[in-house]
Amino acid sequence: MNRYKAFLQLVLDAIRGKEQDYTTLGIKSSIVLLAIPMILEMLMESLFAVVDIFFVGRLGSEALATVGLTESVLMIIYAVGMGINISATAMISRRFGEKNYVEAGSITFQLLITGMVLALLMGGLATYYAGDILTLMGATPEVLATGLAYTRIIFAGNIAIILLFLINGAFRGAGMPHLAMRALWLANGANIILDPLLIFGIGSWPGLGLEGAAWATTAGRSLGVVYQLYHLFNGRHLLKIGRENVAVSFPIIWRILKLSSGGVGQYLIDSASWIFLTRLIAEFGSNTLAGYTIAFRIISFTLLPAWGLSAAAATLVGQNLGAAKAKRAEVAVWLTARYNIIFMAGITLLFLLFGTRLSGLFSSNAQVIAISSEALQIITLGYIFFGLGMVMVQAFNGAGDTRTPALINIGVLWMIEIPLAYLMAITLHLEATGIFIAIAFCHSFHALVSWWLFRKGNWKKTRV
Repeated sequence: MNRYKAFLQLVLDAIRGKEQDYTTLGIKSSIVLLAIPMILEMLMESLFAVVDIFFVGRLGSEALATVGLTESVLMIIYAVGMGINISATAMISRRFGEKNYVEAGSITFQLLITGMVLALLMGGLATYYAGDILTLMGATPEVLATGLAYTRIIFAGNIAIILLFLINGAFRGAGMPHLAMRALWLANGANIILDPLLIFGIGSWPGLGLEGAAWATTAGRSLGVVYQLYHLFNGRHLLKIGRENVAVSFPIIWRILKLSSGGVGQYLIDSASWIFLTRLIAEFGSNTLAGYTIAFRIISFTLLPAWGLSAAAATLVGQNLGAAKAKRAEVAVWLTARYNIIFMAGITLLFLLFGTRLSGLFSSNAQVIAISSEALQIITLGYIFFGLGMVMVQAFNGAGDTRTPALINIGVLWMIEIPLAYLMAITLHLEATGIFIAIAFCHSFHALVSWWLFRKGNWKKTRV
């Protein structure tokens, strides 16, 4: 009973946001305090897409097509945002481990400068060529007429996406994930309120239609960024930007870009492999594609807690390496991996027993349900390995070694998974089943390669 109360108190402390020294606090307590806000933050991020699709779906198929095409291009911006996010977590956590808070503030300012410049460059080009981009992606004249303004607003507002990602990465590195969580809560709450108002209007005002969805999303994310900046500049936290930090440092910016390139590569490589697999799945008909899509959405949602746990490992690795406690960093990774494996084993059992029922919640088509449940039952056979692999990758990233996960992605996802999926699906005529087997095998193999390289210990020598 006392143990239950102690755990509950930890959860409450994690949500309330109590800043800790994660180089001396108990490792188990550290994992809980870091992971809970990170899990809730990721749940809030996933709600953005769900809320937008829920309201935009009422505007018709052209509106939905516009959102889908725009988001496919936004994957590049998301990749850049996640790359800077990784570098922010690694560099800030290392400085916090060293107790060099002034340098952490200076790095954060350089992160803001880097993120804003990249966002303005990408956003400016994407906004100017929005029509050409939609046409290149296969938009019909009807979609162009309906959604061009939406796409331009989203592209122009990408600075909010980039800043939201990178500042949250800095907060996590500083051991302040509660601020990252609250920023997403605020942004998502504003989006939920503004979406129906701006899309459908209120009273005699008819609303803006699809453009309203773009303004709601951009305004919500921007409000989250304002909240982040307030906490960076108010001087009340260990991570702060003061007058002494406000100076451009090109050597630090170069380090940020160099470190971010590996993170961007990780996400682009991963995204490209999933795009290929989706295209391959489409060869077997719309029902097969629908079943795969349902399974992928369910899998993505259940992976969120695992990603939260893994992200905790990144902060613990960075801070403890900064404090010259490499052994403690390694212990934190193994303990986090154990928790993640246990969680993923439970999800595996859930999908094996109730995969068909879960799939039935999203479709009444018997073939779609069959494909989706088969995907859940086969892919999640590798879930235990997935849990291990996520932690290993985040440990590399937390140490600032973003190059190793990128190289693993190239070797496993591009050199093995894509050819194997094609071989099993097309050459061996296993169709979608062959693709599911390839995914389960390759992501398990990816985890084992990551584990092997982590054990070699070269990540401990990374300088950031």
